[in-house]
Amino acid sequence: MPCHANSRRRTGDALPLQPQRGLTTRAGAGTRTPARGLPECAPPGMGRLPDVSLPLPTADNRAVVTGASSGIGTALAEELASRGYSLILVARREDLLNQLAQRLTDRYGITAEVRAVDLSDREARQPLAKELATREIAILANNAGVATFGPLAKLDLGFERDIMELNAVAVHDLTLAVLPGMLERRAGGILITGSAAGNMPIPNNTTYAASKAFTNTFSESLRGELKGTGIHVTLLAPGPVRTDNPDQDEVGNKIPEFIWVTAAHTAKITIDALARNKMRVVPGLISKGMSLAGQFGPRSITSVVAGAAYKKLGES
Repeated sequence: MPCHANSRRRTGDALPLQPQRGLTTRAGAGTRTPARGLPECAPPGMGRLPDVSLPLPTADNRAVVTGASSGIGTALAEELASRGYSLILVARREDLLNQLAQRLTDRYGITAEVRAVDLSDREARQPLAKELATREIAILANNAGVATFGPLAKLDLGFERDIMELNAVAVHDLTLAVLPGMLERRAGGILITGSAAGNMPIPNNTTYAASKAFTNTFSESLRGELKGTGIHVTLLAPGPVRTDNPDQDEVGNKIPEFIWVTAAHTAKITIDALARNKMRVVPGLISKGMSLAGQFGPRSITSVVAGAAYKKLGES
């Protein structure tokens, strides 16, 4: 993909325009087939860029947050809006997205667009991916994900397939959609929510742990490839994060309160880390312990210990 003369200017080089107030809800629009491979965007004689900050928010660019209707996703949307970014909010539950969009628009004066999409459905997410490929995306927060607990053979196998689509394949698809444009502009931020669980084998959490092993490795591998391009890539690898998601009630009383960290704190330190182009952010002491155990502990031991703990979460 050739680079145009005006594509060399980083978004952050221009003074930010005042974001327009408004709430936009529509289906994904726009069609463009991204070129295969990564565009050669460095002008002749230009080597790698030094570390640069994230693109400044403008009236035209957007920060995308998937899984925005609850939990960490809602907190990330709020944190980005508080920093002046207009948003594209993505999740299945349109009513909750509309409420969030209105609240953020009223509070921060940004534009919030709603895309009600089931990201676990390949056909349903294709219009969104095509739209994002045509938009000026400053930040992509690949946050949507779900987990199940219990022996894999006793779970809904169709739903387990959906988890892999949502937690792993959709992350890959949306990242590929925005990457060519970020490379042309030589600026952007990609945040991927992985998990401390992705660092180790976890019986009774098999599909989730495997899907997060992909996101953890994908994020940190991509970061290495994009060094010097002006694009930041950060992995968020949390453990238990306290949110207002009612689905959390099923396991919340089985995890000691001191282990939890708040979604608001997680969102703040995560966007700070993305701005610094930090490789990985792990909120909370327990999450850091899980990450260290998964990375350096004998897998034959960590698998047994983690599997026993997660078995309790799967018990009704």
